[in-house]
Amino acid sequence: MNGESESTDLDKICEEVKRAGKITGEHLTRLAMIFGSRFQKAWEAVRDNRVKKYIFKPSGRVMWIVVGRERDYIVMPDAGFCSCDDFYFHVMSRKAHLCYHLIGQRIAEALGWYDEIEESDEMYDFLMSEWKKATP
Repeated sequence: MNGESESTDLDKICEEVKRAGKITGEHLTRLAMIFGSRFQKAWEAVRDNRVKKYIFKPSGRVMWIVVGRERDYIVMPDAGFCSCDDFYFHVMSRKAHLCYHLIGQRIAEALGWYDEIEESDEMYDFLMSEWKKATP
């Protein structure tokens, strides 16, 4: 399956989930068929409450973070970007269209299953530098 159709299918499923207010067994099956192990990791991140939406005040700037196994990853859903190694090695080389952090963020947002954290704009630069740090 090519990347564009993966993304389109994810959009459709997330829209259905959002409209219904829940995810069904059929949705889970379809996602597993499309994304395989990447979906399993994404679903685990959603279920384990590892998707975070930071809202900075008063600017209203939003930053999505997925807490990964090694560190926290910056996810920019509108740009289709993630700061993880999988994104750099597989998505950038077109071996995959989405890393599991991007998939998890989209599902979590559709379900409303994420932590919303408000921070002051003064914390933005500090948090961004923390999130951008290499794996210890």
